[in-house]
Amino acid sequence: MKTAFTDLVGIEHPLVGFNRSPAVVAEVSRAGGLGVLAATAYRPDELDAQLTWIEERIGDRPYGVDLLIPAKLAKGDPDDLIASLRAQIPEEHIRFVEQLMERYGISQRDGRTSEEGEYVPAVNTDPGIVSELLDVAFEHRIALIASALGTPPPYLVERGKEAGVTVAALVGKRIHAERQLAAGVDLLIAQGTEAGGHTGTIATMILTPEIVDVAGDVPVLAAGGIASGRQMAAALALGAAGVWCGSVWLSSEEDIAPASIKQKFLSATSSDTLRSATRTGKPARQLRSAWHDEWEQPDAPSPLPMPLQALLVKPAWDRIDEEAEAGNERAIELQSFYIGQVVGSFAQLRPTAEITRELVETCRARLVELGRLADG
Repeated sequence: MKTAFTDLVGIEHPLVGFNRSPAVVAEVSRAGGLGVLAATAYRPDELDAQLTWIEERIGDRPYGVDLLIPAKLAKGDPDDLIASLRAQIPEEHIRFVEQLMERYGISQRDGRTSEEGEYVPAVNTDPGIVSELLDVAFEHRIALIASALGTPPPYLVERGKEAGVTVAALVGKRIHAERQLAAGVDLLIAQGTEAGGHTGTIATMILTPEIVDVAGDVPVLAAGGIASGRQMAAALALGAAGVWCGSVWLSSEEDIAPASIKQKFLSATSSDTLRSATRTGKPARQLRSAWHDEWEQPDAPSPLPMPLQALLVKPAWDRIDEEAEAGNERAIELQSFYIGQVVGSFAQLRPTAEITRELVETCRARLVELGRLADG
C-alpha cells in the first residue's frame, strides 16, 4: 500500500510500531513497517546502545524514535536535578505511598534519598536530558523523530530539517494540530482517547478526520484503538495516511513487559482500562488495578505534576513489578501498565512479525471488500 506517509519515510506499509522494546521496533521495520523506539525509557548511553542494536538487525530499513517533551513540568536544579526535584515532593504524598505498600505487604525502596550516580528515567522529560537524548538520536540514521505531550522545541524541528529526518508530533485536539503545524512539523499523529499512555479525551473516530481537515498537505496518522486490519482500514477510510500502533505490541513475544502483566492483559476486557495521572502526573490510559482504587479513596492526595509524580512512585512500581513477577498475589492486584482499550482483543502472545503481517493483509483484504461495495 502506497500513501503519502510511506513515500515520506520510505516504507512498504503505512504502519508504525511504537514500543520501548528494541526487538519489537526491529521486527516491525523488518516486516515493512516503521518501528519507533520509546526513547524516553533510556539513559543517553543506553539509547545509543539500543539504536546501534536495532540498526545491526534491520540493515538499511528505516526506523524512528519518540521522545516525551511536555509543555509544562516541574523544574529542578540542573546541577543536582534528581535531589532538587525530590525535595519538592510533599511529605503527605510520600506517606501515602509508603502506607499503600504496607497495606499490600510489599517492601519499598527508599525514594527519599538519591544514591551517588543514580539515574531515574522519570527525569528524561527535563529539557537538558531531552537535549542529550536528541544528540544521541541524531548521531544515528533515524528516519523519524516524534514529539509527544507538547509542541516540539524549535531546535528539534530545525535539526530534523537539516538532517532530512521526518519530524512528527502527537495531537489530541484540533488546537494541538494547529500549533504543531505552525511549528513546522512534517507529520501529525491524531491520537484518540482509546490509546494507551498519555491521551486526551476525544475518540479516534472523531479526532482523525478533524486533524486531516486541518492538516492540508501534511500527512496524518491515526492512533488509538488500532490492533487489527479492520481498524487499520477504518483509519485509512477516515483520511489517515497510515496508523500508529502501540498497545497491540504488548501482546507480542518480543515485548519486554513482565510475563505477569502480560497474563493480566490476556484476561482483561476493553472496559478494564482508565485514564489516570497517578503514574506520571499527566493523564495516561493504563490497565485498571488496585493501585488506582487506592488513589481514588477520599483520603488520597492529588497526583503531583510531571516529573514529580513519577519520581514519587517509581520505587514502589519497581517493587510491585518484581514481586508480581515472583508470584506475590497482593503485588499482582496492584500491577498495571500503560495500555489502550484494544487490550480486550488480546487472545494470545504472538511474534511481532506475525502481528504486522496480519494487520497489513487483513487491512488490504478489507479495503478490497469495501471497493466492491462501492462498485455495487
